[in-house]
Amino acid sequence: MVTRYLTIARDGEAEIEVKRSRFRATLRRVETEADARALLERLRKERWDARHHCSAFRLGSPPQPVERSNDDGEPAGTAGAPMLEVLRGHQGGAGVSDVVAVVTRWFGGTLLGAGGLVRAYSDAVRAGLDEVGTLRRELVREFSLAVPYDTAGRVETDLRSAGVTVLGTSYDASVLLTVGAPPADERRLAALVAELTAGTGVLMAGEDRWVDRS
Repeated sequence: MVTRYLTIARDGEAEIEVKRSRFRATLRRVETEADARALLERLRKERWDARHHCSAFRLGSPPQPVERSNDDGEPAGTAGAPMLEVLRGHQGGAGVSDVVAVVTRWFGGTLLGAGGLVRAYSDAVRAGLDEVGTLRRELVREFSLAVPYDTAGRVETDLRSAGVTVLGTSYDASVLLTVGAPPADERRLAALVAELTAGTGVLMAGEDRWVDRS
């Protein structure tokens, strides 16, 4: 079972020039195909003077993320597919997901040939990935923990110090902490909570979800 994968740390752009053709890579964090296609359509309108808007995206966790690519009029296999390969192979083969890459090309008057196009589109996406960086997504199970007001601050701080993700805090008769931990760490978390609350804290398990980790 996959419990972690990489995505981009932020949205961003990078541009390279090859024989007077400009290749601007736009990378965005997305969750759905509709989000990815919406970005592509927006860039087509904003950059109407460009000849091509080639794209590739990966969505969801390995081992079978949703993948699509499009050459947008470039010779088949010279743009979208190489861009997708860069997304797959980033960080030593770990790859990135939940991301769309659009490379806009303004033609500079010189034909690059198939090999030149593959290199240019690939290099543009690599430059974009270098610009935006990566972060880790991790599968965690949500737990709720009610603690008294007078100990809530200390318990939260100690949980964070122990590497537990605090997902949220709400206030009522007591302080309700929502925390996340990998499903395999449930026993360790329960033991930690028992130690920090002198045995009075009770974890209530919720759903599994993906969270960003730096």
